[in-house]
Amino acid sequence: MPDTDPNAPPPTLFCLHFLGGSAREWTQVSERLAGRMRCVPIDLPGFGTSADLSGYTVTEMADHVAGRIRAEAPKRWMLAGHSMGAKVALALARRIEDTEGAEADLGGLIGLVLLAGSPPSPEPMPEDKRREMMAWIDADPATRRTEAEAFITANVAAPLVPDLMERAVEDVLRAEPAAWKAWFAHGSREDWCERIGVLHTPALILAGSEDADLGTPAQICLMAPHLAEVTVITLEGAGHLLPLERPDAVADHIAALAAAPKTAAPKGPRVDDAYEKLIASDRVNSRLRAALRARAAPDDPAYQPTALDPVELAVLRSVLDRVLPQDSLGRIDIAARIEARLGSGSGDGWRFADLPPDPLAYRAALRTLDDAGHAAHGIGFHALDGARQDALLKAAEAGDLAGRDETKQLDAHRMTLWFEDLRSDAVRIYLAHPATLAAMGFSGIGAGGDGVPEIGFTAVGLNEREAWEPVATGEEVR
Repeated sequence: MPDTDPNAPPPTLFCLHFLGGSAREWTQVSERLAGRMRCVPIDLPGFGTSADLSGYTVTEMADHVAGRIRAEAPKRWMLAGHSMGAKVALALARRIEDTEGAEADLGGLIGLVLLAGSPPSPEPMPEDKRREMMAWIDADPATRRTEAEAFITANVAAPLVPDLMERAVEDVLRAEPAAWKAWFAHGSREDWCERIGVLHTPALILAGSEDADLGTPAQICLMAPHLAEVTVITLEGAGHLLPLERPDAVADHIAALAAAPKTAAPKGPRVDDAYEKLIASDRVNSRLRAALRARAAPDDPAYQPTALDPVELAVLRSVLDRVLPQDSLGRIDIAARIEARLGSGSGDGWRFADLPPDPLAYRAALRTLDDAGHAAHGIGFHALDGARQDALLKAAEAGDLAGRDETKQLDAHRMTLWFEDLRSDAVRIYLAHPATLAAMGFSGIGAGGDGVPEIGFTAVGLNEREAWEPVATGEEVR
């Protein structure tokens, strides 16, 4: 992504609406951003002024948006997606970041704003609600108006002023019924989780505190894992229709994202200077030196998992934050390093006989924990506070936590075995990092260089220390 130049002109903001909405939902936000950036709201196929256009899949809607943006030819731009529009925005951002694709000429994207977004994974929605929403769109005009009013009312925390309410209802009524039904039947069910992966583009997630379905917990669990650089903000007292309910706050947060300086790439834990000299010395053989250098390399904040999906990786990170807490600055991404081993098939070479192969065991265990969070608290593991996460992990350790779906999750016995294996994996990776070895004053890496015979130790008596041996700092890895 391009650097944020403080002297550059403001970016253009392209805005995508919610299901049943139109470009008009962004009118108030556009007015409040006047003078700060230019807004270009876009009607998606089947809605607003594009009601006569076909193409209702996520891919087809992303094609439509790409064409509109290409016609504007912006040098620097941002993309805001609301609800349904957020899923389309993510799909387009993925294509743009994959610069070998057809959207390479749209490389000026500098930020994503996702408002109460429909996630890349299938949107959580009871099937009876889907059927109900699809049924009334083809009803008689009076029923359609009544249901459209009920739809808007159900998605706001407090009544809209009459003119906004009427405009929102009109947008629902002028939507093409085929487009409306296509979203419930197909678009919202499309699984883009692995295709989206993890995006580099700086992002802002806005959620309403009164949004029961796609509020903050859902955004943390299902949307944020796909964004390497993201801020999640809850708008108190707001429901689902944020551009209509909180235009001032939405505009201010968008402007703040546009003005924010580019975030520096995170650095890995710092290795003590004296230990660095030992690693570079002829006391360390070249193969070990290469391994230590690889372990010390900074973790990629947009690491793309291959054995797990991004949501499962986020759950794993949450688990490891409780199992092996680290300082927030310069931390080791133990979860990504475990995931890389799962994806490559490398590891310690053994597993409990009662567990499936490691990649399958990890996926099943993480699904079990996430499902346990929903069963006990109504939200996924990743969105729970530390105390509730600890309670579930202690239950897993004690053999008191079992999955409800035997085909995709683990029973209580296997959860206990997996949790033991996880802790072993975590500690092994943590202790193998050169910064940890330096903090412990571990001198074993200096036992032999590339020469023959090996260098070894000469001072081997009780409490004897050779001059070259490192001294433990006793500091936490940072």
